[in-house]
Amino acid sequence: MRVLDLSSFLPGPFCTQILADLGATVIKVEGPRGDAARQLPGALHEAANRNKRSVVLDLKTDEGQVLGRALAAGADVLVEGFRPGVVDRLGMSYPALRAVNPSIVYCSVSGFGQTGPLRAAPGHDVTYLAASGMLSVAGGWDDPPPHRPGVPVSDLAASTYAAIAILAALHQRRDTGGGAHLDLAITDAALSFASTRADRCLDDRATATQHLHPSNDLFEAADGVRIAIGAVEEHFWQRLAALLAEEVPALGDPRFGSADGRRTHGDDLVALLRRAVRTRPAADWLAAFAAADVPAHQVLSVGEARRSAHVQARGIVADSDRGRHVVFPVLRDGTVRSTAPELGAHTEQVLADLVAGREPWGP
Repeated sequence: MRVLDLSSFLPGPFCTQILADLGATVIKVEGPRGDAARQLPGALHEAANRNKRSVVLDLKTDEGQVLGRALAAGADVLVEGFRPGVVDRLGMSYPALRAVNPSIVYCSVSGFGQTGPLRAAPGHDVTYLAASGMLSVAGGWDDPPPHRPGVPVSDLAASTYAAIAILAALHQRRDTGGGAHLDLAITDAALSFASTRADRCLDDRATATQHLHPSNDLFEAADGVRIAIGAVEEHFWQRLAALLAEEVPALGDPRFGSADGRRTHGDDLVALLRRAVRTRPAADWLAAFAAADVPAHQVLSVGEARRSAHVQARGIVADSDRGRHVVFPVLRDGTVRSTAPELGAHTEQVLADLVAGREPWGP
């Protein structure tokens, strides 16, 4: 599969990285100044562009547009992340490319989609989360919203849906021979994720501002270490209550004997759970929870997670001369390939092949 990536920042690039991890050849077209993610603090560019070839083209020029359309003529997939209307000015719209490649699968990833009153509005992950309702969803029992997640959930939701839709369109193309224009709004993807949190959240009478399970939360141990406990099902709650009631007998109160009762009296229950967990250091509780088969884990940093024995045994973190990265997280006899390319590392090679009429996509 040959993928032409015209996107930047995270939603489009993470999608094409998924495809690259699965074996696609991806050419990432960047402007003369490169993807703006290269200039941002942190490693956003490195995290979303491994296994790609970088080609610098100025699509604002006639020459750049001619070369861009020539690359698109040999592509199976194109992913663009501009606001609606920009690709028309760059000569890389779906109608323009369908004229030279009728079977191309063309995926537009934008904040609010190609239609609707907000189609041209600017945005980033936090504004898409706000527009989707996700920020209104409670993350903890006594921690009322809104809260912004620490990772860009809407961007990653859109990336995942885009990759799935592209693969489905390619599968359909095998039967029909025709391409498709996929219109993916990041806000729509976030709304899809948010809709799983509350069973009636699309009902105007319902609210997701209260967490569903007071025993499914974060708790601080005596040494200040935070523990995530996920006692949702009745059998897990019974095991947790039996352990913690040794320290706080009030947890055996009949009010907490059912899921409905625990939610009705959730404020009292959470206070008791917090008091109980604070009576011992985290290591003691984690050992006790493991012995009783209660879902619990210490809250780790990303670095601590990477160094954990379990992640090391899974082998999903790869080392390279450019640092570490997480490989495609579905293991299937795969191999780890390259990291993100330097800006324009493949421009000369790709364009020379293209102008000479040779195969520009490489092996």
